[in-house]
Amino acid sequence: MLNIILMGPPGAGKGTQATRIEDEFHLPHISTGDMFREAIANGTELGKKAKAIIESGGLVPDEITIGLVKERLAKEDCASGYLLDGFPRTLPQAEALTEMGPEIGRPATLVVDISVPDEELIKRISGRRVCPSCGASYNIHSVPPKEEGVCDRCSGKLIQRKDDNEESFSLRLSNYHQQTAPLIEYYKGQGIYHGFLGTVSPDSLFEEIKALLEANR
Repeated sequence: MLNIILMGPPGAGKGTQATRIEDEFHLPHISTGDMFREAIANGTELGKKAKAIIESGGLVPDEITIGLVKERLAKEDCASGYLLDGFPRTLPQAEALTEMGPEIGRPATLVVDISVPDEELIKRISGRRVCPSCGASYNIHSVPPKEEGVCDRCSGKLIQRKDDNEESFSLRLSNYHQQTAPLIEYYKGQGIYHGFLGTVSPDSLFEEIKALLEANR
């Protein structure tokens, strides 16, 4: 069973690899951002609580985020596997996922962590472009779309995120190292952690990840 947690700092290439994993292994790609939007659009109780907090400018607390993840993973399309992206971000979230996974029959089975040196990440970030329609990610330097400014998957218009600048990115990177780095040791302790170096080409990286996933199907 491929119940995958995808980890890595912002700019490491998770978006590119998530798209390829989703297409190759037919797994639902679940991100916290998508979960919030879906729950809010559907008007669920957790969605209503999240909407009120987000609209007031606050940070959604762990208990709501964890509840949304549990709600989403329990859906039928996750019965044969999932790709979880953006969660867990902290040790309490990881512990909650470990507890809830068996409860709903969806325990995480693999952690795929993509690591890239900070200086390379800062260099990359200015070239990142994303598709707001389907979530595909590109980089004008290393993974350009076939047609400039146009998504290969859905022909949507690519954008540069407002926080993809060096100042805000450095802050996000610092937060990542403080909050998420402890998860590496946590998942190594569970025996499901697999680290990959994201400085190789996207094609080479995907072949490495693909080999791991095929061996654990």
